[in-house]
Amino acid sequence: MTAFISHTTIDARNAYELSEWWKPVLGYVDIEGDPNLPGHEECMIRDPETGHQLLFIEVPDDKTVKNRVHLDIRPRVESRDAELETLLAHGATVVEDHRGIHGPGSGWVTLADPDGNEFCILRSTAELAAQG
Repeated sequence: MTAFISHTTIDARNAYELSEWWKPVLGYVDIEGDPNLPGHEECMIRDPETGHQLLFIEVPDDKTVKNRVHLDIRPRVESRDAELETLLAHGATVVEDHRGIHGPGSGWVTLADPDGNEFCILRSTAELAAQG
C-alpha cells in the first residue's frame, strides 16, 4: 500500500486567526479559491515553493496535553537565535530550551503558537553549512 500526505491539519480555537499567524512564520500564502476568511471554520494555506499545505480546523476544546506530532522549522537565512527572537515578538512562547544539548551551537527550542500547539525551531541552513 502506498499513499502520500495531502496536507497537515492543525486544530485551532480560531482557524482564520491561527492561519494568519502562521503565514508570515513559514512564508505560506492563501490557496486561491479557499474561503480563508474571518469566521470560517477551516482555513488552508500553502508553501508557494513546495506546495505543502496546512489546514487549520476549529475545534471546541482547548489543547491540554503535549502534541504527539509537531512541526520542526528551520530558518532559511537568519540564525536559529535571531529567528527565535522574531517568533517570540510574533507571539510564540518558549516551552523548553534545548540549545547546546549536544555541544555549543547545537540543539533546538520548543515553542508554542498562540493556541498552544508545539513546534521546534532548529539551527538554520547557514548555521549547518558553517559547521560543515
